[in-house]
Amino acid sequence: MNASAMFRALCSVGFLARFSYALARNPVLPLFAVFLGAGPEAVGLAVGISTVTGIFFKLPAGALSDVIGRRRTMLAGLCFFALAPFAYFLVNDYAQLVAVRFVHGFATAVYGPVVMAVVADMAGARKGEMLGWFSSVGIIGTLAGAPVGGLALSLLGAEAGGSPVAFRVVYGVVAVTGLAALALGWRVLRDGGENTPPAASGGFRARLGQFASGIREVASDRRVVAVSVMEGVQNMSMGALEAFLPVYAVTVAGLAPFQAGLLWAVQVVTTLLAKPLLGRASDARGMLGRRGLIVAGVVACAAPFAAVPHLAGFWPLAGACLVFGFGEALVTSSSAALVADLCRARHYGTAMGVFGTIFDVGHASGPLLGGVLVGALGYGPAFAIIAGVLLCSVPWFLAVMRGGEPAGAACGQE
Repeated sequence: MNASAMFRALCSVGFLARFSYALARNPVLPLFAVFLGAGPEAVGLAVGISTVTGIFFKLPAGALSDVIGRRRTMLAGLCFFALAPFAYFLVNDYAQLVAVRFVHGFATAVYGPVVMAVVADMAGARKGEMLGWFSSVGIIGTLAGAPVGGLALSLLGAEAGGSPVAFRVVYGVVAVTGLAALALGWRVLRDGGENTPPAASGGFRARLGQFASGIREVASDRRVVAVSVMEGVQNMSMGALEAFLPVYAVTVAGLAPFQAGLLWAVQVVTTLLAKPLLGRASDARGMLGRRGLIVAGVVACAAPFAAVPHLAGFWPLAGACLVFGFGEALVTSSSAALVADLCRARHYGTAMGVFGTIFDVGHASGPLLGGVLVGALGYGPAFAIIAGVLLCSVPWFLAVMRGGEPAGAACGQE
């Protein structure tokens, strides 16, 4: 299988995996938690616990792929997509649901950084474009999963709680699509093995040493950490916007819930369409160009984010969401590619693990920080403070990138 065919097949695997995961998550998961008697705080824990899995295990999973090989580690992640959904059939109380969600979180924790490393391995000089396309296909899968899950529950009569049978039917579909992702992934990695780096050589002790040294080498590179932090800070603002824009739009701006949903769609679709094109632009500009696009993206996110509490009406808010979505595309189309640029190919998995861990920390902290600030200060000051954090990260990022080690040192190119 040539590189182009393998990339298309990996995109198909990514679509199925993300569709399966999104179908299990929203709106099925919160409604299932409510059906089991969970209150608002408990619902939030059930939704967020899988992100905690990513925070703790993305880095080890990525580093492990550098040692035992991409194929084995990626297939392990796909096994979680395929097998974890069957555990939902055994859930009878809230505690069991939280435990299953934590285990299901291993799917993205293991698969996410490793598949990004696989794409980076085959991309060569086109890392920004190919990572952008791959990410966009994953977004499409995520976008498709949520409405399909909601429609299925509506058809099965579970919108207001319903029967456990309705939820188990949906999780059956989750399992089927997860199994399809595993089957296709097995075929792709079997036929395209020449495109993935081999496992590290040596016995268990040697591989354990390579695992630890890879983590030390990547995590000690201030430039890799700085790029990852910029992605994390941007995701902090995105998490806060996802959590509180709908509430602001309905309770303060007076929009209908459907219009609030459209605002989120404007943001996501803008990011989806812009990422591959901006990824190609970042490839053409090289490493220095990627840094500039990241800075421009963070600024483009900060301005509309701060403006949201001062806007009323659908179209002004939609305009702010459009600009924010474009800024998000600027950052995300360049950040993962820049991390790959900075690292030796044999450490792509570890680098993507560091990147994914900081990504998850940022995304998880956004709603929490936003909730504390909105509750204490109101929307205007809260959004201004988060926008200020975005802007303050820019000079720090530029200083680290200017003062970082030259290529060839630490995690630099060989």
